[in-house]
This record gives sequence, C-alpha cells and structure tokens, in this order.
Amino acid sequence: MHLLYFAWVRERIGLDAEALAPPATVTTVADLLDWLGRRSAGHAEAFADRTRLRVAVDQIFADMSTPVASAREIAIFPPVTGG
Repeated sequence: MHLLYFAWVRERIGLDAEALAPPATVTTVADLLDWLGRRSAGHAEAFADRTRLRVAVDQIFADMSTPVASAREIAIFPPVTGG
C-alpha cells in the first residue's frame, strides 16, 4: 500500500510518502490511522485529531469506515479550502 501525506500531515510525520504492508487486522481507514499512529511520535501527532483529516482511497474521498484491504494508494491530508 502506498501512503501519501500532504501539508501539515507531511510536516509532522517527516515524510511525503511511504510504502507499507499493514497487518490483516487493519481493515478500515480508522484501523489504518490507529496502526500508523503507533509507528512514531510524528505519526501519533498527525493522526490524533481525526476531525482535522481527510482521506482518499485510490483517489476517491473516503471516510473512517471505508475498507482499505484492496487499496493501492491512500492519501491523508487536511481539509482543503479555496478562495
């Protein structure tokens, strides 16, 4: 699974992307964020407040209950505003 991080999420983690193989117990976006949050202090900080995050699974906006088992790419980013 290819993970992409944007904006302050990237800054807190210190990476713009990583390729990982989560365990079989990771079945949803929420599970993935829980698992990732245990990888480092930066991950924990980035994923602490889920209300400040948006996620796309294979380039389609997703919510915390979206399955990730067959996902090839998951992007995690703050809400985007325009003006």
